[in-house]
Amino acid sequence: MRRNPLLKLTGLLLFFTLAAAAGLAQDFHKTYPIGAGGQISIGNISGDVKVLGYKGESIIVDGYKVGPDRDLVTVEDTSSSSRLELRVRYPEHRHSNASVNFEVKIPELLEYNFEDLSSVSGNVSVRGVKGRMRAKSVSGNVDVTGISGIVSAASISGNVNVEITTVGGAGEMKFSAISGDVFVRAPKNLDADIEMSTISGSLKTDFAIEIHEPRYGPGRSARGRLGNGTNNLRITSVSGRVSLTRI
Repeated sequence: MRRNPLLKLTGLLLFFTLAAAAGLAQDFHKTYPIGAGGQISIGNISGDVKVLGYKGESIIVDGYKVGPDRDLVTVEDTSSSSRLELRVRYPEHRHSNASVNFEVKIPELLEYNFEDLSSVSGNVSVRGVKGRMRAKSVSGNVDVTGISGIVSAASISGNVNVEITTVGGAGEMKFSAISGDVFVRAPKNLDADIEMSTISGSLKTDFAIEIHEPRYGPGRSARGRLGNGTNNLRITSVSGRVSLTRI
């Protein structure tokens, strides 16, 4: 008896759909009614951290576990009414082939204190939020765009790309990479004391600060004050390009 080709195709599609679901499943989903001024801390080991502003009133977190050892990895939630705190835990003394990718939605009209957005092996990306922020990766890129606030971002092995639409308040902003480029875009009315440097790479700025380039040997730097110097802004790379340009 010959099988119906349509039934066979339907069976194959169902098989691949189930296989994909097994390899990429939504394993963590929570909503947090944390108001303005709340603290946010997300520490990942292997996997990306993506944060996006949206038109809502609560913080929404989705975590997706991937890899053959995905069931051995847990998301530790120690949050409170005013604080979101998540950490990824792996079993001790055992290699685990698994990652967790976080997708976080933040109310775009509220300001938060992003104490820590980090991944050891993964990219960190943030877009369209307000507040004070520290974002970092050991091995991965850090992209922060459309941000209003005081921001710092760093990567050891990866690029750092930052766009600050409004500098809210006063403070210290540091952007750095060991092996990677650091590109920062800021408002034309930036008010800050600025220091920039790279050992092996180019340096670029369209702000009115002085660039120093040695006649012999490596290294380039720039320093200057814009406005009253309300903020301190540092941009550094050991092996990579650095730039500070207007939006």
